[in-house]
Amino acid sequence: MLTQTEVAREIAARRKNHALTQALYTDPGVFSADLDQLWYRDWIYAVPAAQLAKTGAYATLQIGDYPVVVVKGSDGQVRAFHNVCRHRGQKLCAKPEGQAPKIVCPYHQWTFDLDGKLLYARAMQADFDPKAHGLKPVHCAVAAGMVFVCLAQEAPDFSAVQAAADRYAAPHRMADLKVAHSSTIVEKGNWKLVLENNRECYHCAGSHPALCRTFNDDPDLVGADDSLSSPEGAAHVNRCEAAGLPSRYLISDNEQWRLVRIPFVGEAVSYTMDGKAAAPLIPGMPFANAGSLLFFHYPNTWNHFLSDSVLNFRVLPISPTETEVTTTWLVHKDAVEGRDYDLTRLTEVWEATNDEDRRVVEQNQLGILSPAYEPGPYSTVQESGVIQFVDWYCATMAERLAPRPAMAAE
Repeated sequence: MLTQTEVAREIAARRKNHALTQALYTDPGVFSADLDQLWYRDWIYAVPAAQLAKTGAYATLQIGDYPVVVVKGSDGQVRAFHNVCRHRGQKLCAKPEGQAPKIVCPYHQWTFDLDGKLLYARAMQADFDPKAHGLKPVHCAVAAGMVFVCLAQEAPDFSAVQAAADRYAAPHRMADLKVAHSSTIVEKGNWKLVLENNRECYHCAGSHPALCRTFNDDPDLVGADDSLSSPEGAAHVNRCEAAGLPSRYLISDNEQWRLVRIPFVGEAVSYTMDGKAAAPLIPGMPFANAGSLLFFHYPNTWNHFLSDSVLNFRVLPISPTETEVTTTWLVHKDAVEGRDYDLTRLTEVWEATNDEDRRVVEQNQLGILSPAYEPGPYSTVQESGVIQFVDWYCATMAERLAPRPAMAAE
């Protein structure tokens, strides 16, 4: 198990445009460093805001060692808390989601308001102060209809992400959508392999027959390029921008998040087997063939905003070689299943694609576990997006693991 100093050395020794070393995909010390330096410090996508439509609606997630609950308050505000009772540490909400007027500990029935205040603690002594025992808050913010949380004592500035994501997603009317379906799978691979697999389509033609019916795998559209070097991409961006759809490639200075709108293949308008819409056009979208607005935010989410639906993807690390992946499909709140959309048509392409990606990632992890593994070179043509992600990971980890100068003695 590597120490954080050894993790920093491993990252520093990485060859440019090459895959990471075996230890960076498998070692428990690296996994611990990833949690400490990324997952416990950065903004993490939790759930779609549409999942918390009603007062008292809650959702839970596990970020490393931290159980978290996100809840809709009676004032309409979404808040996040450590999912731990302030009495004896019992996990408060055990289900993935639910709805309740209060948060009640199942152990001794300590009762908390939806804003975290302790309302009731039975048979406590006279000097007990309920105000000192409210739920511990977790930073919480909403961007593009997605709830993000941050476990750090002081959260990084999230305003630039919110402003950009809200502007690009505005035509999709995120506040008017509902959850149509959600699925969760566990991939037996390191979380970085899951992200790397997402950031390239070099593998798509050989692995994703259903997806490739509609998804354009041109590397100039889906890699680290601005999509304008593709004539088809440039034409699509210009057409969408002229119709009021923010579409031009936008990436943060540290390359942690990106937005861009790309076209589908041919006349396709959605991720379906026939390329036709899976649900009614979202009011606010000027036309059906708006392609897909791609939004990623490292370390744990990529997303597709379409004219008829929105797909949110959440990645959560479980162990050095296990990762949970949750996909949520959203449609307009007035769309009725069985009348306006068929759930199978809506989900079958990405259900198949997710399972195909699971198999790819798991076989990738098994190969990396071999003593014969050594990092190979990425294709700068086909895997520029992977290079961009790995460069971000290495640069961020190197900066955060760097020794801090000692304080000068007075």
